[in-house]
Amino acid sequence: MHHGHHHGHGHRRGRVFFRGPFPNRHELLERLESYQRDLEQELADIADVIAHLRDRGSEGEQ
Repeated sequence: MHHGHHHGHGHRRGRVFFRGPFPNRHELLERLESYQRDLEQELADIADVIAHLRDRGSEGEQ
């Protein structure tokens, strides 16, 4: 079963980096870096799930 270890990041509202007038370079860079950190966290969560499933699969399915 899936054990609940989500790190409290809610669903993202699409990939919208800016609304309204185009942000300046500094603002856009900050938003992209923040988004990159979110993606890296999500990737780490997925890697955990994959490792967990691989461990479980090698126990009983051979």
